[in-house]
Amino acid sequence: MKRDALPMLSLPPVDVVSNGAPLFGRYAGRIDRIDWRALQGPYARSWLWRHLHHKRWQYVGIGNDEVFVGVAIVDLGWMCTAFAYAFDRLRGEMVANWRQDGLPGLQGGVSDHPVQGGQAWFKGPFARLRLQHGTSDEDGEAVGCDVMEVSVRTRAMKVQVDLSLAEAAPFLLGVGPVVGGVAHATQKSSALPVSGWLNVRGRRFDLSNAVACLDSSNGLLARHTEWRWACAHSAEVGFNLQQGYFGLNENALWLDGQLIPLGAARFEFNPKQPMAPWRISTDDGLLDLVFTPEGARQEDRHVGIASSHYVQPVGTFSGTVRASLDAAPCQVNGLLGVTEDHQSRW
Repeated sequence: MKRDALPMLSLPPVDVVSNGAPLFGRYAGRIDRIDWRALQGPYARSWLWRHLHHKRWQYVGIGNDEVFVGVAIVDLGWMCTAFAYAFDRLRGEMVANWRQDGLPGLQGGVSDHPVQGGQAWFKGPFARLRLQHGTSDEDGEAVGCDVMEVSVRTRAMKVQVDLSLAEAAPFLLGVGPVVGGVAHATQKSSALPVSGWLNVRGRRFDLSNAVACLDSSNGLLARHTEWRWACAHSAEVGFNLQQGYFGLNENALWLDGQLIPLGAARFEFNPKQPMAPWRISTDDGLLDLVFTPEGARQEDRHVGIASSHYVQPVGTFSGTVRASLDAAPCQVNGLLGVTEDHQSRW
């Protein structure tokens, strides 16, 4: 099938709100800012409601044949939390699994700028994390070219990498309604080149042959929110899928740099046995994969009025993807990525 016949997504809007309403849709490209303050009419809420329901997070996954690293900073409005983990794929062992909570604005935060000029940060006891667009000078100010700097300093692990955004395939921007909430927006990247390193348990991993992906999310969400998620990327093929509170708004496939919207996702797995194989497909017939877990980060938390059940297996995907129903299938074998099963009361 000719590339110019593939489904096309519009360029992203300047803002996610126009004339008081969210600009629902899927777009190809980056947006500079996600700001919900201009919502009006049926989308408007009180300041207190917005403060309690406004959720922002930045996540980066970095992987190669030896190791997978996951880093996230989450701003819940009334608290913030951060985690970082490293899974040794050769040993089949989670060699670092760190998490801390803090006070938003004092110990951590996530800006409304998802990439361009954006920053997510966390400071706690013996911990400093930063996801920042541009490299930093001695005063911590962003400078330099189109990169995302990822810096993690904890007792469990240390990471210092730059993710190159300059020649990235089009980002996906999804903006959609939320049952029980108002609206959500998320920006996802395809495979990003990496330079840098990981230090853990006295060992140093070179990450210069790794690939990374970014997830920047910002929304006015329901108190009870749940989802299943899958994400995997290489230079040739990658995808992002979600089933749950956000519908199909962030479902997309990247083939040789072309961004293709996907239909609704179906996750077939046993929640009580997340290390068993998962079957993941889309209702448009463009993606049909089996996920084989190698290890997982998981936790069940209860923090006062909030709770969270979370499991994120690391592993590989195999199966087929295609650009359209009449296009030849593309075989996927051993594509490194993650799945996730998450239920939150926040």
